Amino acid sequence: MNIRKTVARVAGVAAVGTCALGLFSTGAANADTFVPLPGGTLTKTLSDGTVVTVTMTGESANINPSLGDTPLHRNVWVSGTASVQLSGNNSTAGGKIYPGYVVGCQVNISGGGANGGATGGANFDPSGGVSLNNGGTGVTSGGNLTLGPGQAQSFYVLDLEQPDDFGTDTHYTRNKFSGSSGSVAWADETIGLNGCAGYAQARSFVNVEVSTDNVTSWITLWGQPFSIG
Repeated sequence: MNIRKTVARVAGVAAVGTCALGLFSTGAANADTFVPLPGGTLTKTLSDGTVVTVTMTGESANINPSLGDTPLHRNVWVSGTASVQLSGNNSTAGGKIYPGYVVGCQVNISGGGANGGATGGANFDPSGGVSLNNGGTGVTSGGNLTLGPGQAQSFYVLDLEQPDDFGTDTHYTRNKFSGSSGSVAWADETIGLNGCAGYAQARSFVNVEVSTDNVTSWITLWGQPFSIG
């Protein structure tokens, strides 16, 4: 069985980025800031002919003054919808959708070098890119983070409680779908960041696992980075 990993970086929209950064002035610190984000689409043909299309729509962030009311505290509510469509060979194979975010403190998470499936901790290379490694232990299922300068953390949006094969309730960070299509939406998911005295950024990802009779593939769609102050 071949295992392949594919990553797409969603091109940023300059006007949106400029607007988001400009609203983090001192005068805007006491008001909520709504940041619309462009989402994106990635289509990948697997080695056995299965075509996987991953789409993120309705993505946004709402940054508000922290309850801590200090530069070390930030609160963000994020929303979006991730969908997957399969076509071609094995178009009813189904799959799993893992939406999440990477948050960095004084680290550039928009540079090159982003690769791998989003199931591990966030590691940064000298070019400023973020790598999410399969099988790691750095991804949590909640967005309450404490980061210092030069640190980053990834977390999953979902925390679904479902019975496993033995009937025991288990928590899952993915939405599993059968057939040719699936989707998951999240609204006002909280990112609470503590301890970061410098600038901070966040960036969404949608990680999709598709397994057919011949191949298992991880496909990661990246969202546009945005400032959280």
